[in-house]
Amino acid sequence: MKKNKNLTSAIICILVFFLGVGAMYALIYFFPTSLTTITTRVEKDVTVTDKGIADAVEKVYDSVVVVKTYKDNKVKSSGTGFVYKVEGKTAYILTNHHVIEGGDKIRVVFTNEKEEEVKIVGSNEYADVALLSIDKDKIVAVAEIGNSEKLRVGDTAFAVGAPLDSAYSWSVTRGIISGKDRMVEVSLNNSNAADWIMSVLQTDAAINSGNSGGPLANSNGEVVGITSLKLVSSGIEGMGFAIPIETALEYANMFITGEEFVQPYLGASMLNVAEAGYYKEFAKYIEDYDSETGVLLAEIEDDSAAYKAGLKTGDIIVELDNYEIKNFAYLRYYLYKYKAGDKVTIKYYRDGSLKEAKVKLTAKKDNN
Repeated sequence: MKKNKNLTSAIICILVFFLGVGAMYALIYFFPTSLTTITTRVEKDVTVTDKGIADAVEKVYDSVVVVKTYKDNKVKSSGTGFVYKVEGKTAYILTNHHVIEGGDKIRVVFTNEKEEEVKIVGSNEYADVALLSIDKDKIVAVAEIGNSEKLRVGDTAFAVGAPLDSAYSWSVTRGIISGKDRMVEVSLNNSNAADWIMSVLQTDAAINSGNSGGPLANSNGEVVGITSLKLVSSGIEGMGFAIPIETALEYANMFITGEEFVQPYLGASMLNVAEAGYYKEFAKYIEDYDSETGVLLAEIEDDSAAYKAGLKTGDIIVELDNYEIKNFAYLRYYLYKYKAGDKVTIKYYRDGSLKEAKVKLTAKKDNN
């Protein structure tokens, strides 16, 4: 009896096995397409192709140059620049003012490894823009200019430059546009106090020593800004800045046409309110002023724009044509948006009361 039960169980197991094999065979035979489709779908899900931005880089790469600044026939400093324009027989190269500052001779190196001397067409310390020129037959390529105003936060951006030294020339770093219209305070003499404000693009593309003056480009390989290490605070990673290309071109056009940049002038020496308390003669003017922002007028020049508008020593400027004046750097930045002869409205505190004055700006050279 026991033997019959064991035989029956064995037969059942064999039947189940062959039925399972038969069912699998039938499934494969009658529905092969379904299984193939499933397999193909899985392969597509795990296959990733990223060409990167190589095509965009190629568009701008050969326009980039290494800029070498010489003093007494010795290399004083180096940076980056790029050919942005050819006009007639002349090619023009944009870079930063601080890259060529203090030099008596400027040479550039092209991607074909040829080194040539260039002429300085013009340079502006506050804008940190410089323009160089060279015979067009000596250049390799010209960059395509884009539009920084059309950029969106999150757009791809990349920089090309010569970080650290010439061994790493034409290095490419990639990132995104992290911010627009960033107001960055700049010290022109490496002091703790800010001398100037710049409205710039922010990117997380790596910008190192030697990158200054090089192009910041969009994903189409169009230049949208000039990178500047001068704007980067030491110890901060992932925050690079670039001068918008429109600002750079505005100054470049002035250099080419020979138009003189005449700074508008108030005719007063000034102190940041935050510093005025350190001087006994000015401390009394801020006793009833409950803020550390603003600019205190320390001295008014006779017959100057400030004098004619009725401003006096001790007045604290807090606003210029609806622009908030946080310190002297902000006042200078907004003031230089105007020209000599323009009229501006200045709001200021005197004896604890907010007052207003209409000021007709003069040219700085008229007051020298």
